[in-house]
Amino acid sequence: MAASIAYVGGHLQYGVNFCKGQSYKQAVWVPGVTFNGCLQRELSWSCEVSKFLQIHRCNLFRSPSIKILKSSRTFTTSAYLRDGSTKYFDFAVIGSGVAGLRYALEVAKHGSVAVITKAEPHESNTNYAQGGVSAVLCPSDSIESHMRDTIVAGAYLCDEETVKIVCTEGPDRIRELIAMGASFDHGEDGNLHLAREGGHSHHRIVHAADMTGREIERALLEAVINDPNISVFKHHFAIDLLTCQNGLDTVCHGVDALNTETQEVVRFISKVTLLASGGAGHIYPSTTNPLVATGDGMAMAHRAQAVISNMEFVQFHPTALADEGLPIKPKKTRENAFLITEAVRGDGGILYNLSMERFMTLYDGRAELAPRDVVARSIDDQLKKRNEKYVLLDISHKLREKILSHFPNIANECLLHGLDITRQPIPVVPAAHYMCGGVRAGLQGETNVHGLYVAGEVACTGLHGANRLASNSLLEALVFAQRTVQPSIDDMKNSSLDLRASNLWARPLVPKSLGSDVMHRILRTTKEVRKELQSVMWKYVGIVRSTTRLQEAEQKISKLEAKWETYLFEHGWQQTMVAHEACEMRNLFCCAKLVLSSALARHESRGLHYMIDFPHLEESKRLPTVIFPNSHTMSTWSSRQLHQNSTC
Repeated sequence: MAASIAYVGGHLQYGVNFCKGQSYKQAVWVPGVTFNGCLQRELSWSCEVSKFLQIHRCNLFRSPSIKILKSSRTFTTSAYLRDGSTKYFDFAVIGSGVAGLRYALEVAKHGSVAVITKAEPHESNTNYAQGGVSAVLCPSDSIESHMRDTIVAGAYLCDEETVKIVCTEGPDRIRELIAMGASFDHGEDGNLHLAREGGHSHHRIVHAADMTGREIERALLEAVINDPNISVFKHHFAIDLLTCQNGLDTVCHGVDALNTETQEVVRFISKVTLLASGGAGHIYPSTTNPLVATGDGMAMAHRAQAVISNMEFVQFHPTALADEGLPIKPKKTRENAFLITEAVRGDGGILYNLSMERFMTLYDGRAELAPRDVVARSIDDQLKKRNEKYVLLDISHKLREKILSHFPNIANECLLHGLDITRQPIPVVPAAHYMCGGVRAGLQGETNVHGLYVAGEVACTGLHGANRLASNSLLEALVFAQRTVQPSIDDMKNSSLDLRASNLWARPLVPKSLGSDVMHRILRTTKEVRKELQSVMWKYVGIVRSTTRLQEAEQKISKLEAKWETYLFEHGWQQTMVAHEACEMRNLFCCAKLVLSSALARHESRGLHYMIDFPHLEESKRLPTVIFPNSHTMSTWSSRQLHQNSTC
């Protein structure tokens, strides 16, 4: 098919595209979205994506022309501007999950590192990961088998080279964690106990009971805290990336952050920035993600002109704990849904409807071991057909000792609410869990923005395709955190850092001038708007979709956003003002629109994206969805940076 690229007013007019091979295909035009850049026709997902990212930013990897001060030394963590509101580091890491911490430990050997985290350092998606990390560590398993399972689960949209890299390099990353002090479960033979989860053909899940993420986070945080070259800035909410234009290149020089304890805006100027800020689960009302997962990194990158990909593929975990099915209901609504790990089904758990009829065999030959997208849709179908609120997951036929040793956290949580999982089935319901899309990354975590790298859930590397295979997320984070290190070091060493660069951008303002009464009304309205957005996303952009309902959602969200922004600015809000809740809302709107635009562009059902009016998988559409950069003339506050993009 011929390339679908149109010149409009001297710019390349881009919208949401499907891209593969040597051409852009099937462009879906989005009015008013333009990209000032150079024409690049070569774009594929793996070896060519790195080439694309370099060419597309027009020799992006040359040193930016900021040469007022160049020094061979690295900045130490004490090299702050005198007023304390600007801090200089060689590397800025946004996020304190597995990707951010692992990367920080490596680059800290070569320079000063700031780890900027929104809440407490342990409060990340990593900390809530129960199941484990998948890796080929058993002689009867193979890299080829892990690759095949990943690609099948990903509905054949995965990039094969990325899959091969992750599956091949993964075992070494696990061994490094163990060497750092991470403690995983071992079997009676003394070897690592390897579990099996849905979509996997072998036992290959390394785990620490049902609290694997917590154990990995513990080991990494301990090492980070003890590293003198790393400074951790907790309760610092990243607002916007600091970018400027160097010819046709967009260059990142750090990030503005709001200290949510002191209400001070702190500017971090860095030679290299890593986005490792996690996902966007809170665009939905029920999610297994912690409260910090509001899509901040994806939204910031989009506003900073980074390429975004595959945002329609939102993974709903099939089995979150359904509180209304518990004998003793929680006293207050949970901030995030309690996850019932995939490993319960991998260990023999069976799904029943409320009539105790096993139903997964009606939908898929793999039954409970089918990939997550299949299981989530099957549960959704049962709930709608039977007008019920949850289904049951039963593991009670297994030995009590085994259940309690493998799933102590789940057993304890359920017991707190009057349910003994060794005797009774667990009430479960799907909940938003993982974003398979994100900021488009090359094989070394590079983006089309110079000096900006991505790793973890915020990134779209091509590994997951249309659906993530269970326990591949921590693996991907570990592999890409490591792969991003060397190019980051090279960029840092070649960088020229201007000590006056801090003055290129207007400073964000904390809205103290509005007064407490006005701020109270703004925050109350923002909270209501957040719930309304989440409701629209669940009702219209959930597990099962249709073009009509997606279009309805588009209209509703557009009106809701316009209404909210009008309310803000009528009450004295200004373009550069920042408050935690308002900035989160801004990011939630941005991410919701990215998901919606991508979903409307894919006219087929593939993996996590199921359309009732396009129910079949189409081979001709086996292409990633790509959202190219915006101009800065976008009309909504959520879609543009607080500051105007300066010239480097």
